[in-house]
Amino acid sequence: MLLILPPSETKRDGGAEGTSLEVEALSFPSLTKTRRTALAALRKLSRNLAAANAALGLGPNGRAEIERNRAVTSSPVMPALERYTGVLYDALDASTLTPEARRRAGEHVVVASALFGLLGADDPIPAYRLSHDSKLPEVRIAQLWKQPVADVLAATPGLMLDLRSESYVKLGPAPQRDDVFYVRVVSVGKDGRKRALNHFNKKGKGEFVRALLESGTVTDDVDQLIAWAATAGIELRIVEPGVLELTV
Repeated sequence: MLLILPPSETKRDGGAEGTSLEVEALSFPSLTKTRRTALAALRKLSRNLAAANAALGLGPNGRAEIERNRAVTSSPVMPALERYTGVLYDALDASTLTPEARRRAGEHVVVASALFGLLGADDPIPAYRLSHDSKLPEVRIAQLWKQPVADVLAATPGLMLDLRSESYVKLGPAPQRDDVFYVRVVSVGKDGRKRALNHFNKKGKGEFVRALLESGTVTDDVDQLIAWAATAGIELRIVEPGVLELTV
């Protein structure tokens, strides 16, 4: 089973003292060359404060984010699952997972990234700022990642749950297979109608992934996954080919 999470624009500061980014040590080594291209473009952009501020869509207080990018290859690192913050990652709360659940996260969770393509949950990364819609010099992020990430996912066997936003799906679509599902989060209103969620779908995704990891129900059988969800009080069902609907 592979659980593909979206990244977060917000990142935790710090990292292990004396460490720095080792690109070759990251998961999915076929992405190394593309990662180096993205890192070089980010460093080039960061030389010009005004240009970087505009390209990254930052406000008047964006200097700290740009300084992060300037130091991206030398600043300390921590596991990706602890680096990202925000609604989804607060709900997942990796630091409080049981040791067994945290081990499962390292084996089955990956994070999409505009800078690194795909990351294993345990991959040590620095703090940085780059989004799917950021503008790098001489590099279009979507074109840079689309095929390399798609190739990695296509070569990965087993049940795959894609919990990315549509914007990050465009940076490398998952393959079209019977065991690959996009997870759509909905809620039921007071009128009984289901509605797709926007910002708050992140919380539902984080809680779902946490419950799955803690349960130990890591399976390549979608029917077993749905059966587990029912016993856990989670409403999960296939609503169309390739789409799982998670009701929160």
